[in-house]
Amino acid sequence: MTLASPFPPLLALAALLLTPGRPASTAHFVTAGIALLGAGLLGLVVAGWSRRGAYRLAVGVTVAASLLLVWGNLAVGFIGSEDNPANLLYAAVLVVGFVGAAVARLRPLGMARALLATALAQFAVPFVALLIWRPALNMGVVWVLVLNTLFAGLWVAAARLFRRAAAPGSPTSPRLA
Repeated sequence: MTLASPFPPLLALAALLLTPGRPASTAHFVTAGIALLGAGLLGLVVAGWSRRGAYRLAVGVTVAASLLLVWGNLAVGFIGSEDNPANLLYAAVLVVGFVGAAVARLRPLGMARALLATALAQFAVPFVALLIWRPALNMGVVWVLVLNTLFAGLWVAAARLFRRAAAPGSPTSPRLA
């Protein structure tokens, strides 16, 4: 872990410097570095609680999807621009996931259920936004639906991995038994 710790900030710096048309400020660099480092540490800590490969992979997919959801939404916004209030609905997706994980106490079967609920919340966001804000129907709306379907797919993939980790015969960690 010590050798890997400089990589998240360096990755953030490279992404900010190589992104055309958007000047990178110190605040952008610091925010991106903290987000990457925090997500990496969270993934390492939670994945370390189990010896199950499926559990660890599920944690990785979950943390990566969460990071991409937050970062993409803050950077460009998924519904319209990053200033569109409809993008605040994505916070509800993460709340569903966090509350579900807390209720499940990070146990694999409960995490599978929590992430299926998260996938449903993710898929519902553009439809709720359409009902509330009623934008013009164009290719932008189709793009939002496709993007949300991809994110819902990530949540479902993680749920399936957690379900596999809960299957009989999977090695069990005493912390998550």
